[in-house]
Amino acid sequence: MDNSKRIRSCFTGAVCSLILILADQLTKWLAVVNLKDKGPFIIIDGVFQLRYLENRGAAFGMLQNRQFIFVAGAAVIFLIVVFLYAKMPQDKRYLPLRICAVLLCSGAIGNMIDRLRLDYVVDFFYFNLIDFPIFNVADCYVVAACFFFVLLILFYYKEDDDFAWLNIT
Repeated sequence: MDNSKRIRSCFTGAVCSLILILADQLTKWLAVVNLKDKGPFIIIDGVFQLRYLENRGAAFGMLQNRQFIFVAGAAVIFLIVVFLYAKMPQDKRYLPLRICAVLLCSGAIGNMIDRLRLDYVVDFFYFNLIDFPIFNVADCYVVAACFFFVLLILFYYKEDDDFAWLNIT
């Protein structure tokens, strides 16, 4: 395998991840500046709004004030995904999988930064039409990565040798 191609791919993935993390942190900063201690900002009345929330738990309020678990989990996910990303074949067939890896890492790190810096995660997107839990951009990265990963596994990577590079026996 061409080592310079692998290094270039890892560098590109790291730069893309950094850009996504910065975008997540910027949106959270904007939420703090514009939404904290204020009423919700209505985007579509009765459907979607921006509402500030300091989330000390996971989705749906689970595991409140267990920041160590979330930080450790994000660190483990990050290390596993980086290891797999570096090991992944560099041909175009695996580009969608590399994109999923970048999204997943970016989301995990974006929320981990909040947990380490603030001891909570800033959330601000709220679909009040369906009373969906309030979430943020990093959450969108993680959900999109997992959704596309499932689609890729079900419909794109169906050959027996698609994951031979993992060397799982």
